[in-house]
Amino acid sequence: MKRSGPDARAISTGATDDPAAGLVTTGDRMQRYAELVVRVGANVQPGQDVVVNGLVEHVEIVRAVVRAAYRAGAQHVVVNYGDLHLRRAAIELGPESEIGWSAPYLLDWIRRWPDENPAVIALAGNPDPELLSDLDPSLVGRADPREIRAAYLESVSGRHVNWTIAAAPNSGWATQVFGEPDVEQLWDAVATATRLDADDPVAAWREHTEGLQARADALNVRAFDAIRFIGPGTELEVGLLAVVPWRCATLETRGGITHVPNLPTEEVFVSPDWRRAEGTVRSTYPLVAAGRKIDGLEVRLEAGKIVDVRADSGAEVIQVQLATDDQAPYLGEVALVDGSSPVKQTGLVFSDTLFDENATCHVAYGGAYAEAVEGGVIEGVNVSNVHTDFMVGGPEVDVDAVTRSGTVVPLLRNDVWQLGE
Repeated sequence: MKRSGPDARAISTGATDDPAAGLVTTGDRMQRYAELVVRVGANVQPGQDVVVNGLVEHVEIVRAVVRAAYRAGAQHVVVNYGDLHLRRAAIELGPESEIGWSAPYLLDWIRRWPDENPAVIALAGNPDPELLSDLDPSLVGRADPREIRAAYLESVSGRHVNWTIAAAPNSGWATQVFGEPDVEQLWDAVATATRLDADDPVAAWREHTEGLQARADALNVRAFDAIRFIGPGTELEVGLLAVVPWRCATLETRGGITHVPNLPTEEVFVSPDWRRAEGTVRSTYPLVAAGRKIDGLEVRLEAGKIVDVRADSGAEVIQVQLATDDQAPYLGEVALVDGSSPVKQTGLVFSDTLFDENATCHVAYGGAYAEAVEGGVIEGVNVSNVHTDFMVGGPEVDVDAVTRSGTVVPLLRNDVWQLGE
């Protein structure tokens, strides 16, 4: 049975265990958040199977999400827990054959997703970004199970699953953000960024996605030829494809289920022409990739390809990712975010891509989101098993669009959106 969109009834107001009117308890906030993830993010359908992926440190939120999924009518809910300490053990002590290995039973199951069409919920929030920092970067960079990742991306790009990625606040992540394990303060920031603290979160999300769609429409009407970033250490121009539209916020599966892939999401994004990118770009936020924190990332591109990588720390991890396949060193996404973003307004660096990429403009090397392209993969749309976003925007970075006649049109100045909608 198909729903055309998220069900507002479960989270427009929160049930509370506290008898005092108007009070919102910690347990209520967790339930409201889980309902937001399940009903707005993944938009779980009655009778649908649900997959929840998280780390062992995310267990409290996993449990709340599972309960919310069953309340939404899920048939089966399967939880996959990961543990970064087990990854460290495999890298440090395991045989070479363990690096990047995919367990066959998991791989077989994920390869059935295009037929079984589960909802997939992933929880983010690294509890210890420095855990793998002293290990061989070439091994860390290859530690993700390659075949499982490829199978997962096939389900995503083929629009076979309604999926979402949401945050799981934890003490280790809070320490990265605040210098102390203040999980309550992190929860407050997450609530602001995800509009959970709105009187009616579903209505707030509906209004927000409509605003992002208006912005994407304004870009599509003008059919720009390229996007240009100019700022300290950055002078980059990325070519666009005439037939690929700007997208935002919500996607739709082949079966017609709308879903919000990222909670939060503040971007309008496009899959660029992977053959057309020239210049140098410097990351304006730290990046966590393959379990490592990368600071001061700077890359140079020629004829679309990343040909040089530099960083204050962690450059080797990026280089390993870029060597994963032939198309990994080419761009698969350009995304624009202005300073009105609630994530930006928190004033925090979250050291988590899900949040930091929604605080400012970013680009991604590796595969494009083919599900965002009419007709799927077409010539010029990048295909790779890698997709790593890094942040390149901010008040000091000017963003322009270039028309097919060469006219330059300002898009962002001092983090303020310039293009009329």
